Amino acid sequence: MMSSPAAARRFAAAALLGGALAASSAPPASSAPPANAPWVLTEKHVRLHGGDGHVLRLGPGDDYAVLQVAEAGDEFLVLAKRDDWYNVRLSDARSGWIHESLCEEFDDMSGLEFRPNPRLFSRIGSFTISPYSGGYSFDRKSNSLLAGGRVGYYLFDFVEVEGGVSWTHVRRPAEIVESLFDLRLEAEDFHMLFYELNGNVLLLPGRQLVPYATLGAGSAVLRGETETSMNWGGGIRFFVSKRTALRWEFRTYRFDAGSGASRRTNTNFAFNLGTTFLL
Repeated sequence: MMSSPAAARRFAAAALLGGALAASSAPPASSAPPANAPWVLTEKHVRLHGGDGHVLRLGPGDDYAVLQVAEAGDEFLVLAKRDDWYNVRLSDARSGWIHESLCEEFDDMSGLEFRPNPRLFSRIGSFTISPYSGGYSFDRKSNSLLAGGRVGYYLFDFVEVEGGVSWTHVRRPAEIVESLFDLRLEAEDFHMLFYELNGNVLLLPGRQLVPYATLGAGSAVLRGETETSMNWGGGIRFFVSKRTALRWEFRTYRFDAGSGASRRTNTNFAFNLGTTFLL
């Protein structure tokens, strides 16, 4: 028996109202992420699989009217989910419901843009502070404690400039020293302060373990005299966090010292351990 036009209109209105109520009462697609979780911009989509002729309805159930027929491979943005039914966007003004057995859910990450943390992967423009201590070998005849610190700045990912100051106390035992006229027994006990400006080239920038080569120039202050010095060497930084790294370094210092006939070239070695803090 054919229904009257008025009854058909009443059925369509009831179906539309039921679909709107179901959409408004459906829970959100996902809960809010934890406060400390990384922010990733994704959207839930469904892709129709199987054969063609998939039916999208006005509400979450087979009793609701057919709204649209879709083909296998069509993709839709998920607005909500209720039981076994997905509420998907069909256009800017329409949405429909489809059963989960007819589709598969996936995350659309096409709009995701990867931006490395500037304090971890790209350190351009970052300042560093590096206190350290270690051992100092003066002219291969005296081993003493070394202490100092450096302030650095990243010009590029792989280039850093550093300025620093260090101190050591040289104690060399008495030894026979030959002069122009005689032989004499001399011992050395003095404090030495040296300033330096260095350039570091990072061999694996942006990694957790970063080896580097270093070259610099400066001044050594000893026995009341200031001598120009050169230094070179290498080291390793191991980042234990985004802003903190342990640091091992070996460096050779070379400078002339003394006066007159006793002036000579000193080749000294320094090994130090320290910590680098990114600001």
